[in-house]
Amino acid sequence: MKAAVLKSLGSPLAIEAVPDPVLGTGEVIVDVAASGVLAYANEVLSGARNYLLELPIVFGAGCVGRVRATGPDATRLRPGDWVFCDPTVRSRDNALAPDIMLQGLTGGSEGGLKLQKYFHDGSWAERLRLPTENAIPIGTIDARDAGRWCGLGKFLVPFGGFLAAKLQPGETVLVNGATGSFGSGAVAVALAMGAQCVIATGRNEKALADVAKRFGPRVRTVKMLGSEADDRARIMQAAPGAIDCVLDILPPAASAVQVRTAVLAVRPYGRAVLMGGVGMQGGAGLELPYPWMMRNCITLHGQWMYPPHAVTLMAGLIHSGQVTLDHFDVTAFDLDHANEAVAHAAAKSGPFSLTVIEP
Repeated sequence: MKAAVLKSLGSPLAIEAVPDPVLGTGEVIVDVAASGVLAYANEVLSGARNYLLELPIVFGAGCVGRVRATGPDATRLRPGDWVFCDPTVRSRDNALAPDIMLQGLTGGSEGGLKLQKYFHDGSWAERLRLPTENAIPIGTIDARDAGRWCGLGKFLVPFGGFLAAKLQPGETVLVNGATGSFGSGAVAVALAMGAQCVIATGRNEKALADVAKRFGPRVRTVKMLGSEADDRARIMQAAPGAIDCVLDILPPAASAVQVRTAVLAVRPYGRAVLMGGVGMQGGAGLELPYPWMMRNCITLHGQWMYPPHAVTLMAGLIHSGQVTLDHFDVTAFDLDHANEAVAHAAAKSGPFSLTVIEP
């Protein structure tokens, strides 16, 4: 089959023929219809993000496709079923604390790297082999919409954060870093889950205006200017009342001060979820006042990705119209132009911009 192979960090992807994946027990092979390109894929490929990758590797994390073959343990999946291929692969030999890797993107940890040695290759190929539980049905879709359905991943990440925070209908949410691809998705998800108001922060005034225009008066934007006290005061002023939940999804280039600005705006007994990349490039750690957290009964939750059942729930929200994929501006590339797709995703990284590869 044809695939986009990363042979060394900093080199272009090689588009070449590789062996077809071989089916084993506990596995599924999927014909890839479309795979999303992360806005920061170029940083992974160059080595700037220092992700754990055993090279050479077929790159690409997650996809939408149709089941080609299942192992003997599959009881429901059938060839031809439309599935979302979740790249979040968990080890099966430790139910309490499984190792996690993102297939085709990063081992995540030394334990996750062991998983990557087996579930080695990603989705920028004609076919993908993955664990049975990671091929999750999404119902019937139009094949022409497969690329747009890759937007599911932009919603799933913040959805995992809100599920961890036990977000309730009627609450007020602060999305810290709402102008990126996952942050803008977080705004859409919070509204779909019944938030009465979403405070959307960011430094890009144009992107903030885009988010506000899309979602109307339930969204209130705050441009972050860099002064912790002043920015927090303007956040509190924008909110219609107490802020119940903070979701931080800032990128690695942001500072811990930007995180603290938002977290300290949450009400007593409130919750804050950390899902961003702050600290990955070094710098000062996140300092939060112990007495404030203790006396105000603050819940601070770190969350990487989302639970397996989130895919089924989000697909239901999309089919019901509570969440729409129509926001996405989709640009598609074939496998032969995978390197061009990476460059395009980096250049067009605003809210609801979606770059996909369609083998």
